[in-house]
Amino acid sequence: MDIFEKVTALAKRRGFIYPGSEIYGGLAGTWDYGPLGVELKRNLKEEFWKFAVRNRDNVVGIDAAIIMNPKVWEASGHLASFSDPLVECKKCHARFRVDNLDISENDFLVTKKEFLGRTKKVIKELNEEMNKSFSSVELDINRAKLLLEVVKNSKNIEDEERSNLLEIAERILKGVEKNLEYEPPEKEITKFLIGEIERAFKYEGLITQTYLNRFIACPTCDSMNNWTEPKQFNLMVETYLGVVEGEKTKTYLRGEITQGVHVNFKNVLSSTRVKLPFGVAQVGKAFRNEITPGGFTFRSREFEQMEIQFYVKPEEEESMKWFEYWKEERTRWYCSLGMRKENLRFKEHDQLAHYARAAYDIEYNAGWMDSDASVGAGWKEMEGIHHRGDWDVKQHELHSKQDMTYFDEETKERYLPWTIETSGGVDRAALFFLMDAYREEKLEGGEERTVLKLHPKLAPYKAAVFPLLANKPQLVALARKIYTDLRGEWMIAWDERGNIGKRYRTQDEAGTPFCFTVDFDSLEKDDVTVRERDSMKQERIKIKDIHSFLSEKIK
Repeated sequence: MDIFEKVTALAKRRGFIYPGSEIYGGLAGTWDYGPLGVELKRNLKEEFWKFAVRNRDNVVGIDAAIIMNPKVWEASGHLASFSDPLVECKKCHARFRVDNLDISENDFLVTKKEFLGRTKKVIKELNEEMNKSFSSVELDINRAKLLLEVVKNSKNIEDEERSNLLEIAERILKGVEKNLEYEPPEKEITKFLIGEIERAFKYEGLITQTYLNRFIACPTCDSMNNWTEPKQFNLMVETYLGVVEGEKTKTYLRGEITQGVHVNFKNVLSSTRVKLPFGVAQVGKAFRNEITPGGFTFRSREFEQMEIQFYVKPEEEESMKWFEYWKEERTRWYCSLGMRKENLRFKEHDQLAHYARAAYDIEYNAGWMDSDASVGAGWKEMEGIHHRGDWDVKQHELHSKQDMTYFDEETKERYLPWTIETSGGVDRAALFFLMDAYREEKLEGGEERTVLKLHPKLAPYKAAVFPLLANKPQLVALARKIYTDLRGEWMIAWDERGNIGKRYRTQDEAGTPFCFTVDFDSLEKDDVTVRERDSMKQERIKIKDIHSFLSEKIK
C-alpha cells in the first residue's frame, strides 16, 4: 500500500474517520468522524478560533444559518455560475471533472488554435456582411441577428461546430433583446461578438471534447476517443421547506459559509464597536453536489469551512497590505501547528474571477494521492486567500435594496468596503495534518512502528494513563485517580489491555504525545514513568507534577 492507503486504513482502524452510512453500502462523498477524529477536528477548530478571534481585537465571530433565503444565492451568483464542467466516458460511464484530468497545456492550445482558425473565417464573413448591410449606427439587435444568419449559412465550419455556435449566437441575441449585459460601444460590436464566441462555454466545451478524444484515456477503463462534450454541473444542493406537499419552497443547503457573513455585515456594525479594518470569522458546514467526490475527505459533499472575511477601505495600497498580511498569517498558523513548511507553497491563480483583484491558494504537497484517479497527485489547494473587492456587499446591496455602505467617522465618507477573504477547509486541513504527521520508523532489533507525530494541541488525546498490570488493584486504583484528575481538563486515554509495548504502539498510532505508567515504584515514591511519543524517551516525574508537566508541553 502507498502512504495514502495506509493513512486511510489507519484512520478507520483507530477511529478517526469512517465511511458514511457504511452498513448500508455507504454514500459517496460522506464521512463520519469517530472518537479520535471528532477530537482532532474540534482541536483544529478551537485553534483556528483562538487564532482568528480570541487573540485579536479586530475580528469578531458569527455563526450563520445553513439554510438561507434563496435570494442570497441569486445575489451571490451561485445559482447562475456555481458549477463545474463534467465529462463522461461513453464506454464505462464514469464521470470526471475536466480540471481533474491530466491535460497538457501545449496540446490543448494546438487544438484550440485549429478551432479558432475556423472561427475567424466565420467572423470574417460576419464583417463582410456587416460592411455591406449596416451603417455605423445600426442597432445592436440587428447585428446579433446577422450573426445567427452567418453561422447558419457559413461553409467554413462543420455541422457539429455549427450547432454549438448557433447556441452561442442565440444566447447573444437574447441578451441584446433583454438589454442586460450586452451594451458595448457600437464600433466595438464585432470585437464584442468575437469575444463572446471565444469565451462561451459551449465553444470551449467543443474544443475540450476534441482535445480529450485525441489525447486522454479514461482513467477508469483506459479507453480512447469516448468522451462526451463537457456539461455544466451545478454544485448547489437543493432542499424544500414547508409542510404541504406541492406547496413547499425550494431553497438550498449553503454551498459556502461566506455569504452568511456578508448578509450580516450591517448587523455586525450596528451591534458591535468594530471599525474598519475589521474581520468576521466563521466555522461551519457547507454542502456541494460534487461530480466526483474523492481523495478520502479531500473532496466531499458535506464539509466544514473556516473563514475570515476582513473588511478594509477601498484603497489599493491599503487593501494589498492586508492581503499580504493574511497570506503570511495563515501560512504561519499551519506551521505553528506542526505542518512541515516544505510541504506548503503559495500558488497564484492563473485566471482571476471577474470581481477578484488578487487570489492565491495555500497548497499542500499531496504527492501521496496518486492512488486516487478522481483527484490525482501533486499540490492540492488547502486554503484560498482572495481579494474580492466590493463584489459581495455590492451584490447584496443591489439585490436586497438595503444600504450596505460603511460610514467612516474620520473622513465623513460613505463607501462600500473591500473584502480580503481567507477560506480554508477544516476537513482538508485535518486530512493534511494526518498525512503530514504519518511516519513509519524502524527501531532497534528490526521492529517497526507507525506513529502520528501530531502537534500536542491537535492530538485527540493529550496523554494516556496505564497501570503496569491490570490484575493489581493497587496499581489500577492509583492510575485511575491520576486519569480522573487529568480528564477534568484534557482528553486522556485509559488502557489496561495487553503489555506495555502494545499499549505504546496503539497510542503512537493515535498520535498521543505522552504516556504515564503507574508501576510498583509509584506506590512507594509517588512518581510515574512518562514516555514521550516522538523520541520514545522515558523519565520519572512526581505525580504532583504531572499537571504542570502537561500544561507546559501542550501550551
